[in-house]
Amino acid sequence: MVHTERAALVEDLAHLDDKQWDHPSLCEGWTVHDVVAHLVDTARTTRLGFVGGMIRARFDFDRQNARGVRRRRGASPQETLERLRQVTTRTSAPPAPLDTRLVEEVVHGEDIRRPLGLTHTYLPEAVIRSLRLQARTSASFGGAKEAVAALQLAPTDADLTIGEGPQVHGTALSLLLAISGRKEALAELDGPGAATLRAGA
Repeated sequence: MVHTERAALVEDLAHLDDKQWDHPSLCEGWTVHDVVAHLVDTARTTRLGFVGGMIRARFDFDRQNARGVRRRRGASPQETLERLRQVTTRTSAPPAPLDTRLVEEVVHGEDIRRPLGLTHTYLPEAVIRSLRLQARTSASFGGAKEAVAALQLAPTDADLTIGEGPQVHGTALSLLLAISGRKEALAELDGPGAATLRAGA
């Protein structure tokens, strides 16, 4: 699934012009080009490399990510795109649950596509597994466990619920983006628990 989503993003990126590569993404402070460089960096990350990078970054995730962007961003969009194409089928990963790779591809895929007006149909299982992981992962590791602890996520396009409490309705993708800190997706949610989720965003 990770390889499928990487390949789909490569295909979408191949049609962008330089201005679109410089467009702000949904990641605050990062352009589309920056997010692609980040995806290259995470695709090339190994367990040992992650630990060494964290030590050099003094265990600051933001600092480590910024260094990764600088390291993998090419001199041109075409160079960065080629780097992403080369890692499409890599299987290396940091010391984290494998589904974090799905979160990376789906959430960052939308960080890129949404500001550019691009749409993509993600593999349903990839979105659901990403949503489940984010809902049970602590905020200190990039998840939303605390934010959704008293809520029930109820995707309108999947036969499941996650958690207990007032329901928050929306597509699985919208729920995933919202609990992953993408405020733009909050307007796509409703239900008795939606206001609580928005208040904590």
